[in-house]
Amino acid sequence: MRIAYLDCFSGVSGDMFLGALVDAGVSTSLLEKTVAALGIEARLQIAKVTRSGIAATKVDVYAHGEKDRPRDVARASSPARKELEAHAISRGQAEESTQAHSHPHAGVTLSTRAGEAGLHGHGPQHRGLTEIKQIISRAAISEAARRRALEIFDSLGAVEAAIHDIDIESVHFHEVGAIDAMVDIVCAAVGAEALGVEEMVCSPLNVGGGTVVCAHGTFPVPAPATVELLKGAPVYSSGIEAELVTPTGAAIVKTLATRFAPFREMKIEKAGYGAGARDFPGHPNVLRLTIGEAAPALAAKTAMETITVLEANLDDLNPQVFGYVMDRLLEEGALDAFGMPVQMKKNRPGMLLTVLCEPEGAAKLTRLIFTETTTLGVRRRDEQRQALARRWVNVRTPWGEVRMKVASLNGTVTNFAPEYEDCRRIACEHHVPLKTVMQEATRGYLQAVVSR
Repeated sequence: MRIAYLDCFSGVSGDMFLGALVDAGVSTSLLEKTVAALGIEARLQIAKVTRSGIAATKVDVYAHGEKDRPRDVARASSPARKELEAHAISRGQAEESTQAHSHPHAGVTLSTRAGEAGLHGHGPQHRGLTEIKQIISRAAISEAARRRALEIFDSLGAVEAAIHDIDIESVHFHEVGAIDAMVDIVCAAVGAEALGVEEMVCSPLNVGGGTVVCAHGTFPVPAPATVELLKGAPVYSSGIEAELVTPTGAAIVKTLATRFAPFREMKIEKAGYGAGARDFPGHPNVLRLTIGEAAPALAAKTAMETITVLEANLDDLNPQVFGYVMDRLLEEGALDAFGMPVQMKKNRPGMLLTVLCEPEGAAKLTRLIFTETTTLGVRRRDEQRQALARRWVNVRTPWGEVRMKVASLNGTVTNFAPEYEDCRRIACEHHVPLKTVMQEATRGYLQAVVSR
């Protein structure tokens, strides 16, 4: 199984991710065509640089002829920080010295109607999430890349809306930051697809430390949006007082990586390094992307994962409510939910509600069960689950693309099935029998496999 491994020992940002893609062999012309497909005034500047002696690729985004100036980072008063800045100046890095007060990686600068309408307004210098999504939806890129890019932007907007307690459509991106984020995110989705890997795995993330100055004030690192985006991900700080993981980088990794794990056993094919904006003395400020063939035996062994099982017996719940609860549980992140008829005390017929979820989501789903059902208790246990490696493959049908979920064991495909929601949507939109859409999707997948 061909995999990609992201080594985030110096964090991750949008521009670092793009740099690593290019350094690992993704065509620069592909990324430039992707930027052009967005139809916005932006361009890429790609150059070779060194970070603590490691050669890496630096990608910068220019919007309206201007390189995005990320939010400021408060200057630390520690001797180590002053030594870092003196080192940068002594090396004659005028531009990077200027950025010593700046956010080290390209990120997203946001404003909200609730908090900044009087300061910034919402004229041409801002873009709302709806407008940004319309631009991405019109871009001439693959359906899979478009879907992932929209998913990344949705996650960014959702956490900012939650943090500021506003509607998601009230989140606005400053013009230059919006263009920078669009380019980073869409190129990341397109470039990741171009790698041709079955799985992307990510290391624990070094988030950095200190403080960062945002539109709403000075916040500790990692910033609130980054913390929300990285829920469930392993993080740590090596002590560097800088924001190493940006919200954009966190959103990209959380969406594109299938899981977080130590470095995989693999036969390495190639590696690429994406450079961050600053050159820390003694610490290579790069993101490493390693691509290779995973050891077949390990592919099955490392698929072991911990899940939480929630159970409740229900003998006095309206059956109509039971169906609603099942839908709500799945909407809130349950991996699966099902009911089984049981005979309960006093010979009353009832239902056994069982929910499978990730451990970090168990508390939220337990509250939902208590709120929406009549149960007085929810049983909880953690179990080990061995899961096949899974990936998505897009297949064409006469009515549009359908995602095919493909499962494999030690690199050999064992199961495949069309995504129900994709088929259902197409069937409704085109007034075609659902079974016909599913059959066409399966036929398209099998033809693609045979033609390889």
